[in-house]
Amino acid sequence: MTQSNRSRSRSAARLAAVQALYQWQMERTALTRLLDEFHQHRLGKEIEDAHYADAEVDFFDDVVSGVVARQAEIDEALTARLAEGWTLLRLDKTMLQILRCGAYELLARADIPVGTAISEYVDVAHAFFDEREAKFVNGVLDAVAKDVRSG
Repeated sequence: MTQSNRSRSRSAARLAAVQALYQWQMERTALTRLLDEFHQHRLGKEIEDAHYADAEVDFFDDVVSGVVARQAEIDEALTARLAEGWTLLRLDKTMLQILRCGAYELLARADIPVGTAISEYVDVAHAFFDEREAKFVNGVLDAVAKDVRSG
């Protein structure tokens, strides 16, 4: 797989992970069922004339499973970086999943450069929100990175 194909498939995996975690939060679908549903029906498939890009399945699984497994730690890292008076409950539910996925990569995926993780989730934010919210994602994840990555 070329670097640009891998980059595209990881970008698709990140977007799908945010969507899967949104569904998990809203419906409390069991993790194994959720992953299976995305493997069978979403990743790389066409739904209602919308083609879902081929996603790196192992990477998708790692991000989704990692966020679920480390949610308390991730939420603590995010809460520490929200403005005073803000809680995770006040955030849009899609925004929360974007931040959780980004924070997971910063915490658990030392193989992914800080700049890559942040810019990828800023791009995901652009799929759902305006520039203001994308800048919010950038600011929060940059602050989390400073907390969890040395150097």
